[in-house]
Amino acid sequence: MQKAYRHELKYYINQKDYILLSKRLRETLQSDANTDQNGEYFIRSLYFDDLNDSAFRHKLDGIDDRDKFRIRIYNMSSRVIKLECKHKDGQYICKQSISLSSEEYQRIMMGDYTFLLRRNEPFARRMFAEFATKRLQPRVIVDYMREPYVFPLQDVRITFDKDIRTAYRSVDMFNRNLPTYPVITEGDMVLEVKYNEYLPTHIRTLLQIGSPLRSAISKYCLCRKMEL
Repeated sequence: MQKAYRHELKYYINQKDYILLSKRLRETLQSDANTDQNGEYFIRSLYFDDLNDSAFRHKLDGIDDRDKFRIRIYNMSSRVIKLECKHKDGQYICKQSISLSSEEYQRIMMGDYTFLLRRNEPFARRMFAEFATKRLQPRVIVDYMREPYVFPLQDVRITFDKDIRTAYRSVDMFNRNLPTYPVITEGDMVLEVKYNEYLPTHIRTLLQIGSPLRSAISKYCLCRKMEL
């Protein structure tokens, strides 16, 4: 199956810009169907890396072509558990994923990923090879609240990722009482804009604010740096 690459733009924005942009988007676009009454949902990701911390070091070295591997849950629920690979090539991204059961998640955490060979999805077999050859290990938890907006043309997805936090040297993903710590300046957050081939003109107009700082932001690296 051919991979579908999308554009991904990331910006650091402050609270003032967020208030302006979120008001515009709320009045114009639809919120993601999975949000709560506040238009948000909580994301917790557990990132994996090899023994050489290659994903972390490739990002620090500015290598454009790289992979990140993670398990992701939403609102601290085991109802949806995703094993994902996010491939980045410059400003283009491609994400592949499969759903895991709670038992499969536990097996991965115990270092047993052989069940992936019995799954029908090609991505499952690829992930078996990644775990087996790279000896991927859980490295860091990344938490944040996401406020998402969507537009069907070009599958536009605009998100505000707020209160980005990490758990210091813990990979206990389903621990609701896990102590976490902020990783960016209080009040600042990350704006992400994803789309297929082009960003519709009226969406681009909606996103016009003072001088947002576009950056190659990696929440994984932000959280790993807290452990150094």
